[in-house]
Amino acid sequence: MHPTRRSLLAGLTGVTAAAIMLPGTARAASASKLNRQADQALRALYAAQPKAHKLGKAARVILVFPDIVKAGFMIGAQTGDGVLIKGGRPVAYYNISAASYGLQAGVKTFSYALFFMNEVALKYLNDSDGWTVGTGPSIVVLDQGKAASLTSQTLTQDVVAIPFGQRGLMAGLGIEGSKITIIHPDR
Repeated sequence: MHPTRRSLLAGLTGVTAAAIMLPGTARAASASKLNRQADQALRALYAAQPKAHKLGKAARVILVFPDIVKAGFMIGAQTGDGVLIKGGRPVAYYNISAASYGLQAGVKTFSYALFFMNEVALKYLNDSDGWTVGTGPSIVVLDQGKAASLTSQTLTQDVVAIPFGQRGLMAGLGIEGSKITIIHPDR
C-alpha cells in the first residue's frame, strides 16, 4: 500500500475510534430508550439461554449493555451504554469503552450482561471512579454457548459476564481492559 494511502487510512481509523470513544453523555440515548433496549436484550438472552435467567435471579444486580459497537483497522475502539438493573428496575446508567491496537479490521456490534453476584463486587462498581474490567472483583466471561452449562461453581464468582447477540465482522471479543463509568442520560 502506498505510504500516503496508509497514512490516510490510519488517520481515518483514528478519527473513527475517537468518535466512538466520545464520553457517554455526549451521545447517550435517553434513559427511557436505554431501559427499553436493555430489557429487550436481557429477554433475548434469557430466551436463548434459560440458565442465564437462573443466574439473573441469583445476581444482586445486572448491568446490561444492549448495543456495544466495536470498530477498527489496526487501531480499534468499542463503546456502548448500559443499564444497571436491581430487582427488575433500572437504578443507574453506565458506559463501557475500550481502545486497542493490533491486527484487526471490521465492525461488530454485540451485547453484554454482567451479573454481579455479591455485595463486594457491587460495592466496587459503586465506589470506583470508573471500573477497569480485569481489576477489582473476579470476573468470569462465558460465551453464549457456555452459558448453557452454568454450574453452582459459576454462582460463587464476583461477576459473570455473558456476551451475546454478536453481529458484523470482526475477530476477537473480550472485555479485559474495558472501562466502565457511570453516565447520566437525559430522561
